[in-house]
Amino acid sequence: MTDIATEAPPRRGVAGGRFDRLFSVTQRGSTLRTEVLGGLATFLTMSYILFVNPAILGQAGVPFKGVAVATALAAAVCTIAMGLVANLPFGLASGLGLNAVVAFDIILGRHLPWPTGMACVVIEGLVIVLLVAVGLRQAVMRAIPDSMKFAIAVGIGLFIAFIGLRQGGIVVNSAATGVALGDLTKGPPLIAMAGILVAAGLTARNVRGAILIGVLTSTALGLIFGVLDGPTGVAAWPGAGSFSTIGKSLSGDALSGALTWALVPTIFALMMTEFFDTIGTSTGLAATAGLLDQRNEIPRMGRMLMVDAASATAGGVAGVSSVTTYIESSAGIAEGAKTGLASLVTGGLFVLAIFFVPIIALVGQQVPYVDKTFISPAIAPALVIAGYLMMRLVQRIDWGNSESALPSFLIIAGIPMTFSISAGIGLGVLGYVVVMIVKGRMREIHPLMWALVPLFIAFYANGWLSAHVF
Repeated sequence: MTDIATEAPPRRGVAGGRFDRLFSVTQRGSTLRTEVLGGLATFLTMSYILFVNPAILGQAGVPFKGVAVATALAAAVCTIAMGLVANLPFGLASGLGLNAVVAFDIILGRHLPWPTGMACVVIEGLVIVLLVAVGLRQAVMRAIPDSMKFAIAVGIGLFIAFIGLRQGGIVVNSAATGVALGDLTKGPPLIAMAGILVAAGLTARNVRGAILIGVLTSTALGLIFGVLDGPTGVAAWPGAGSFSTIGKSLSGDALSGALTWALVPTIFALMMTEFFDTIGTSTGLAATAGLLDQRNEIPRMGRMLMVDAASATAGGVAGVSSVTTYIESSAGIAEGAKTGLASLVTGGLFVLAIFFVPIIALVGQQVPYVDKTFISPAIAPALVIAGYLMMRLVQRIDWGNSESALPSFLIIAGIPMTFSISAGIGLGVLGYVVVMIVKGRMREIHPLMWALVPLFIAFYANGWLSAHVF
């Protein structure tokens, strides 16, 4: 009996055992089922980018069908690379905000061909790859005080919760106050609220899959009450033009057009956003997953940063804007994902998404709302609850002294209120330096923190530099 019981596990899960050893699943306190569930949760939460990215870049003249397929393909390749190389449960896809800069500032605002705009992304990504290779990006992460790292995670949590409330139509734009409460008698916010409440209740009871159930609740109610449209089909095979954006940014005309003095401030702004978004996002995700080591550092940090930097370049090559680590990965982490196996699941689903866009569109589809805006109410529960889970890290900030408290407050308030992770982090960096100087502790400021000050000043002054210098 004892011998049989001892031998049973290997026979029962040979493949599972291999995955367990390869990704250290048991060692990190997870299970294969949890990793699969987490990868699915991350994919469902990120799936909206499959539809939002083509819509944004399509307005700038980038071929819609090509962007739709390339967005899924780039997300799949980069997410799988993160899982295999860094063994982290982080999903990657075209960055929201970055794609808007490329579409509306670089391409439309400067009247440039779209391949030139994507070439700017390629250049920005290569610069970050170089910074990672020489260890500068890792050094910056180590130079930032721990309280500020946790503040970045909390600020991002509030940021994505805010995005979730906006996507659900619960919060809307207001000319008088900036934002206001939406009309909760309308269909989109009602189904979003229902999913949020279901996910919140299940989360309070520590039910596994709470976020997924919340998303599915909103989706089901949306279909039942006609808020969401049913799928137009089950599958769609990629046709002519599906890969038309890939490689266009590497042409001689595109690269020469991007390598001009006039585009230096824009490329710098893209680089700063990519650089610090990843620092804040990755630290927050790793902290939420309980993966930070004794020095509050991410395991295999160098590999993670290199994959993220290379992904930015890959996004430019694919013609889908910069690909970056997604804070929506917190949805999978909230389900218990702790390893790169979850990333493999997420990446695999992005591959399938190339063929099953009509079905995937159910969750991420946009519906019309007030003031001719479009929202995605079915994904709101995942974003709001993931934000709540990240917000809990606020207790790890040292609020007992001003050196930690004031910079942390500036970051937490700045990220959601400026709608920019980089801008919020910059406020915290400047605040930290000022507080340390006033407290007579200037010599304790890390040299790299000093170096960040002029960089963030240049980041804030990007518009002025573009108009008066370049």
